[in-house]
Amino acid sequence: MLTRPRRREQSVARQVLVLQLIAVLVLVVTALALATYDARTDIRASARDEAVSVARAVARAPVVHEAIDTGDPTSLLQPFAESVRVDTGVDFVVIMDRDRTRWSHPSVEQLGKKFIGNLGGALEGEVYTEEYVGTLGPSIRAIVPVFATGAPGATGATGATGSNAAAPVVALVAVGITLTQLDDLLVDEFWDIVVAALAVLLVGIVGAGLIAQRLRRQTHGMGEREITRMYEYYNAVLHAVREGLLLIDLEGRVQLVNDEARRLLSLPDDVVGRSLDDLGLPPALVQAASGERGADEVYVTGDHVLVASSSAAFWDGKEVGAVVTLRDHTELQAVTGELDTVRGLTESLRAQTHEAANRLHTVVSLIEMGRPDDAVDFVTDELKVAQMLTDRVVGAVGDPVVAALLLGKSAEAAERGISLTVTGELPASFDVGSPRDLVTVLGNLVDNAIDAVAGSAEKRIVVHLEGSPTHARLVVGDSGPGLTPEEAAHALERGWTTKADAGDLHGVGLALVSQVARRLGGGVTIGRSDLGGAELVVVLGEQP
Repeated sequence: MLTRPRRREQSVARQVLVLQLIAVLVLVVTALALATYDARTDIRASARDEAVSVARAVARAPVVHEAIDTGDPTSLLQPFAESVRVDTGVDFVVIMDRDRTRWSHPSVEQLGKKFIGNLGGALEGEVYTEEYVGTLGPSIRAIVPVFATGAPGATGATGATGSNAAAPVVALVAVGITLTQLDDLLVDEFWDIVVAALAVLLVGIVGAGLIAQRLRRQTHGMGEREITRMYEYYNAVLHAVREGLLLIDLEGRVQLVNDEARRLLSLPDDVVGRSLDDLGLPPALVQAASGERGADEVYVTGDHVLVASSSAAFWDGKEVGAVVTLRDHTELQAVTGELDTVRGLTESLRAQTHEAANRLHTVVSLIEMGRPDDAVDFVTDELKVAQMLTDRVVGAVGDPVVAALLLGKSAEAAERGISLTVTGELPASFDVGSPRDLVTVLGNLVDNAIDAVAGSAEKRIVVHLEGSPTHARLVVGDSGPGLTPEEAAHALERGWTTKADAGDLHGVGLALVSQVARRLGGGVTIGRSDLGGAELVVVLGEQP
């Protein structure tokens, strides 16, 4: 079955361009219509005012009063009215009697005939204007009264009553401008308006094109559905990814952070836009995120051991910040510690297997030599030594996991020629932390002590345990070279180690111990042991 290829949607930039062009076109057309209507209104208002002014001037002219007093007003008024019409540019100047008889008109045939149209209040001394279709076609006309000689003849504005009861109206003057002439004026102004509208339209098109071009660069020519899908996928991936993600700008401010990064770094809700220096993060992590670039660097922060990678972020060939990814190494480090414990216990069992084989050969040889009593005594003594060690460790530590750890470390130390002694005891119902926390603390302390005494002539380690159900004090001392005050001041920092061949994961053990102690409400102190080496004291839980 053939499927129709999906039609590629238009880019957001193209759609915005089309919408802007339509909006500009609608605005320009609307403005053109409004401007044309306004111009038409202004032209007609100006024509009305002009007709009133011309009619008033004619009504006040002396020749009009002279002609009215003669027996033949037309002979004087017709040439006068035509000269006024030509000079002022109006279409007709009609001077009439009170009974509408025309004394002047542009068409000679209309002389002596009745004026067509309304007079309004002109016979009462008022100025009247109207739009009317007369003998010359539709026009805007003004009818002004002619008062008797000696009267003021003053009239009010259009629509106002300026009658003078003491001054009788002896004639009327009608002045009009045809709508055809006004339309010609409107056409002349219309083209000016069109030119201005086209200029505005051109500017709008150019502006819309520039905006669309910029938007096309910023959206990479994608359509709105593509952007929506990309945002949905990006948002889903951002929240579903198991790694923490931070985007930092060139000024060290957080611009993007996902849920895992918030959890790992215990970041506040308003972290976006804030500087890394204000978030209480370890200085080394802040420096790596905002400046140095590296991969898989280990950092201890709060309750977590993090593996961080930082790389520069580029846009259009320019660096715009950094991308920091975070992975939680806490559980892996704890599992690694437990694995080391199990591996040590396995090595101890392997060594004990060899020892047991040697002892078994000894017992068999004694029996073959006919000395069974000596064989029984030998086996009994060996069992007593092993049982004493087991009883001492199990009696000191109620938790079987921690007891197994110390038994394994004791066997490992014995195999390496190191004397490991366990003193004191912890209660069976120890409520501070979990067995994993104790394994992390004791395992790292004993491992450091074993490494410390490896090159010493006297190889001794003492582990002292004491506490209550809500408090524990763990002391590990050794006969190694110890730590100088400067070394002790940095021993708990991440990455610090005395090993010359230390890798990326070295220098984390004591930092983990310090982290667990702080999380459980305690701390770590470093001093000088009675054996001559270093002594690390770890306090867990509330002080008694």
